[in-house]
Amino acid sequence: MSEEDDAVEAARKIFAGPISFLKSAPGLAFLPDPVAPEIAFAGRSNVGKSSLLNALTGRNALARTSNTPGRTQELNFFDVGAGAPPRLRLVDMPGYGFAKAPPAMVKKWRFLVNDYLRGRQVLKRALVLIDARHGIKPVDTDMLDMLDKAAVSYHLVLTKADKIKPTDLATVTEAVAAEARKRPAAHPHIMATSSETGLGIAELRAAVIAAVS
Repeated sequence: MSEEDDAVEAARKIFAGPISFLKSAPGLAFLPDPVAPEIAFAGRSNVGKSSLLNALTGRNALARTSNTPGRTQELNFFDVGAGAPPRLRLVDMPGYGFAKAPPAMVKKWRFLVNDYLRGRQVLKRALVLIDARHGIKPVDTDMLDMLDKAAVSYHLVLTKADKIKPTDLATVTEAVAAEARKRPAAHPHIMATSSETGLGIAELRAAVIAAVS
């Protein structure tokens, strides 16, 4: 096998092992002790974040899926690997860009996410999910600005890539890559994924493990 194949297989084995929900944190005082490297998942409401987390971990219901935008309003932590500390933690961040949310909720979201990003030394990488059908929206740009200012390295990951034609996917991928090249904290490689077909999931697993290794 090639080195890339080895990395994919190693990541598959890690994610095939124990994975469990640890806790929800509505504020910084509730964060778990920083004893394991963390990978945070960010994305617009209804971008398919919960579905991608479920596909990544090979679980059907690790993360809740909902058609109601803005359902997740806390930082949700998941332990990957047995033992204490675990091999790594996945952090499901609250979705952003929900139009019907009250201003107070949006303000709370911004404080929670910004404080977490700026102060979490064990945070190794953020994955910012972008709907392949729509590309980068202004609310996504706000999130990227926040990550750049916090100096948190991040990957841009296209979701729902099976919902558009391959030619359109190539166009969107190039446009997102062009945006990534302008940003100091963005990883240049763009990954296209589909929770339904499994496209890009193995590559994403390998990228997650590489980020915490």
